[in-house]
Parts: sequence; C-alpha cells; structure tokens
Amino acid sequence: MRIIVLDNDTDFEGWRKAARRLALNDVKPAEIMWTVRSDDELSSASCVNELPDTPQARFNVSAKFVELAKAAILHRSDERFALLYRLLWRLRSHHDLLSATDDPDVAEVHAMARAVYVDIDRMHAHLRFREIGRERTAHYVAWFEPEHRIVELAAPFFAGRFADMPWSILTPDVCAHWDGHAISITPGVAKSEVPTEDRLEEVWRRHDNGRFNPARLKVMEMPQAYWRNLPEDSIIKPLIEDAMRMTSGPFIARKAAEPQKRQDTPMPRKQAQGKQVQDRQAHDTIAALRDEAADCRACPLWKDATQTVFGEGPQSATLMLVGEQPGDKEDLAGHPFVGPAGQMLDRALQEAGIDRRKVYVTNAVKHFKFVPRGKIRLHQKPSTPEIRACRQWYERELATIKPDLVMALGATAAQSVLGKITPINKNRGHLIDHDGTKVLVTVHPSYLLRLPDEKAKALEYQRFVDDLKIAAHQLRRSADAA
Repeated sequence: MRIIVLDNDTDFEGWRKAARRLALNDVKPAEIMWTVRSDDELSSASCVNELPDTPQARFNVSAKFVELAKAAILHRSDERFALLYRLLWRLRSHHDLLSATDDPDVAEVHAMARAVYVDIDRMHAHLRFREIGRERTAHYVAWFEPEHRIVELAAPFFAGRFADMPWSILTPDVCAHWDGHAISITPGVAKSEVPTEDRLEEVWRRHDNGRFNPARLKVMEMPQAYWRNLPEDSIIKPLIEDAMRMTSGPFIARKAAEPQKRQDTPMPRKQAQGKQVQDRQAHDTIAALRDEAADCRACPLWKDATQTVFGEGPQSATLMLVGEQPGDKEDLAGHPFVGPAGQMLDRALQEAGIDRRKVYVTNAVKHFKFVPRGKIRLHQKPSTPEIRACRQWYERELATIKPDLVMALGATAAQSVLGKITPINKNRGHLIDHDGTKVLVTVHPSYLLRLPDEKAKALEYQRFVDDLKIAAHQLRRSADAA
C-alpha cells in the first residue's frame, strides 16, 4: 500500500503530480491511500512511501478532465482524491469515459463539481461585508461558512467586484484578504473572532424588510444553512411567511378586486405643498431626513443600488459641498465621498484650510447609477429627470443646514443646486446668488482622477484647490460680518 500525503485539502497540483507518476507506473487505485498532511507534520516526506521514478512514457488527459478535477477536489468528500485517481486510471484505456454519463464514477465526479460551483455562486450572491473603521482607515470584513473548500476559487470575483476597497473574507477553512493589489490566503478562524454586529447590519435588514419579494418563496435558491451568514438572518423567516401570505388566498383575491394605480413616489409626506412644506422643513433634522430617504422611490435608481447614500456632517455647518452621485464604494459603505474621489477631496480641503469635519457633504443624486461591465460597475451620468426627482432631498438638506455657502462639485451638482444646466468653466471662481443662497461651482474631484496627463492633472488639481480657497475666504468674510 502506497500512502500519498498531500500538503492540504485543496492541493490539486500535488495530487496531479502524484497521480501522474502513479498512473505511469501502473499503480492500481486499490493500492493507494490518499491523505492530507496534518499540522504537526513538518513535511510530507516523513510519512509518504517513495514514489517510483517516472519511466519514459507519455500520458495525456483532456482539458475537460483537468477542469473537472480542479472543481471536484474542492468538495468535502473524503473520497475525492481516490475517486479522481480511479477515474484517471480508467481514462488510460477508455478515452471517452467522461461522455458516459451513466457511469457511476463519472456521475459522482460531475455531481461533486456541480455542488462546488453552486456553492461558489451562493457565496458570490449571499456574502455580506461589514465595515470596520471609518473613511480612510475603513476595512471590510465578511464571515462565510461554505459547504465546500471554495474560498480560493471564489475570492477573485470579489477582488474584481470590490477592487478599490480593502476586504477580508473569513471562513473556518481559510481566509482571503485583498489589499487593492493582490489576494493573500491565511489560515481559517473561528466565528468568535469575527467583528460583531455593526451599523451596516441594520441597512441590510431595512433593505430586505422594506420590499415585497415573491422570490423569497424559492427557499432552495438560498437554503437555511446559508442564513447564518447574512445580516438579515433574524428576519428571513418572517419575510418568507409574509411572502407566502401575500401570494395566496384572500390577499390575492382582494388585490385583484381592488386594483390600484402604482405610485412611483409612495412618500405620503411629499404630498404636502405650500406652507405645509415650509412647516415640515422647519422641523426636519438630518437624521429624520436620512431615515425617510432610505425608502425613496422617486426614480428607478433605487432598484439596483445597494442603499440610499445620504449627506453627512454637522447640522450647524456653514459650508455644504454637493457632489454628483455616490460611486461604487460609497454605494457599498453608505457614506458620501469615501472612495478615491473622496480621498482627493480630503487632501484638497486640507490644503485650502478647510476642516472637513465641519463641512456638510452630500450628493445631488442619492443612489448609485451604473452600467455593469462583467464584474465591474461603471458609473453612469444621471439623467435630468433623475436629478429633478432627487432635488427634493437637496432642498430639504439646504433648509435644515442653512449654510452660509453651497459649493457644487461637477455639472450634475450644479444643475441640481441652480436648477438649470450650468457650464462649470464659465462660472467657476464667481460667487452666484441663487434664491438667497450663495453658490460656488467647480469640478468634481473624479474629473481630476480621470485626466491621463500628469502635468494637466497637477494644474487642474491646483485650480480645484484655488476654488476651495475662494470658499474658505468667503466663509471667513461671512463669519466676520456676523
């Protein structure tokens, strides 16, 4: 009996090398025992019988078998190594064996590979990151308990999907980490080592609890074993029961008998006009506005966005910065200007002598508009109807904050703040009085990031800082006048 010790549970290359040498030396499957090196073994050589030298012979298998084996070896079955070698052994004399779907070995290996791919799909769909830290120091952590050993194969998806944010995926098997450049793998951890519930948990619960979704009845798409990985775990069962109630019996009959016209903007408070609007704005707080905006359906952008990204900053702020819309990172984090553009804004504010902690920062459009391109979400410019639909939130933020100065960053922000399309280059550097509000317009920091020429980027960045210095000067004048 030959004992073959592999380095780890997913050591495909080690299995492949050993299997090839064994097959070329006519070592029968029944003569082999496959095992994995334990942590206290310094090397596999101490407990592995010497493999025979490879004779001068050739043995090729199809790429289809290689891909099948790479997937099946991630399955948790203890028999996977032996099964794959048995199949490899038989392929020497039956080259078309993989086409025999009724063969027990072939069927079992295909079933293993399918289970692995299903597990990967579910990890991609149901893994949720938690934000640890704030802004520049933020890191995103997720806990997941896969059925099979899929982490290393599944991790590149998240590196492409969340390329600009540092993250860690923690599992009992291994952990994957992304620093913006490369994926690293470390040993697994216990769930007790994972950060506890944070503020993003409530975002996900509100996101799921606020929508009627008949697809929740398809429990096979997300078996109960996966619930424990989700922040909405505690509300999934009530959501399923609610979906069953809403799709059966008297409820369906009643809705059919009483058809209602769909409202694109189902926000009762929005119906108030005139003096009622003024009274409402007088009693608004940013916290209340943020809660109300979380359920905004005024335009279709909410359907694909992760969440509403509302403004942040002190309610006593004298300066309000209005950006265009959240980016990919802002959409995931739920905060404005935390991505690369936000980092550039922070640096420019510091050079201009403005403390961002004293600034209220928001966006003209509160949901991320994008076009999917493979695994990447590409920013897409909001349309005029979408800007108009979201303008109510800017107006209510403005009425609540009452800043001395509003600075619009980019064309979308300028259009929202001034109520019309406003060329940036023709109007930047000049104070505009709009309905009693002092306004400055400038470029959005993402414009600077897109400039390919480094010299042009440096010049435009300095112009951007100069515009912020004008804002700082205006704020000092307002403070002196007061």
